[in-house]
Amino acid sequence: MDTLDLHGNYHDSVQRLVENFVLLNPTPLRIITGNSSRMKEMVFQILDCHEFGYHYENFNNYGSLIVTNKTPFNSI
Repeated sequence: MDTLDLHGNYHDSVQRLVENFVLLNPTPLRIITGNSSRMKEMVFQILDCHEFGYHYENFNNYGSLIVTNKTPFNSI
């Protein structure tokens, strides 16, 4: 599984890094955010904007997310 580790990155570079990672790689993907609540919130917003599903890696590790398939659009 491809992994993006955001440790050591500045908050102003997160959007570009996360968007490039999730849009250019097949799911499932892992994004390591660490324990920064601001970093997590930024990643959540980006994933929500692009309609990706995600969940914490496990109940003991809230600093790592698993990104799942993009939610399909409903056609009208």
